[in-house]
Amino acid sequence: MNLKSNLIIAFFISTICVIGFSLVSLLISDKKIIHFDNRVIAFIQGQETPVLTKVMEFFTFIGSAPFVSVLIILFVFFLYKVLHHRSELILFMSVIIGSAVLNGILKHIFKRVRPDFHRLIDISGYSYPSGHAMNAFTVFVILTFLLWRHIPSQWGRSVLIVCSSFMILAIGISRIYLGVHFPSDIMGGYLASGFWLTTAIWFFQYYQEKRYQQKYKRAGI
Repeated sequence: MNLKSNLIIAFFISTICVIGFSLVSLLISDKKIIHFDNRVIAFIQGQETPVLTKVMEFFTFIGSAPFVSVLIILFVFFLYKVLHHRSELILFMSVIIGSAVLNGILKHIFKRVRPDFHRLIDISGYSYPSGHAMNAFTVFVILTFLLWRHIPSQWGRSVLIVCSSFMILAIGISRIYLGVHFPSDIMGGYLASGFWLTTAIWFFQYYQEKRYQQKYKRAGI
């Protein structure tokens, strides 16, 4: 796939994410998404059991800063020492740091208060967009992107996509179940992260292709 095709696809995806995020944000500001949020919360929290609560606490821990930090350190070591991919390491760190910064900026812009009913864990800070949702989407999507070409079999790649998708959804649902986020917070987090990832990955591929073109040009190919 050439650079122009990548640009078109990246522009299309990022545009959808921006429009989606803007729509969710507008509905939140106009208080027109409260009914949807309450219906989804009632359904998810209606499944509450002691065992399920422990499972959801486990998934929310996976999306937390301490666990994500450990995962980042391990993958940085893998990229640098095992694969020797320094450019991919830069992409990985850029999207992780950029996602955290973007989340902080958006939270302080919208300053949405967290749900105040049936909260199963204590947490402070603003609610929209969900930091856990952005963490999960950013980390697992970029891991999938970077590991994809190192997995030779289609079966292995399918497993990678299924596992990453499951973790992203499970972490998002856990935040609703535990009563610390509205469903729209999770949606906004996914969309904001989707925009950031699409933009960062396109710039990475643009840089890689230009570098290869210069290399071949110098070699006279």
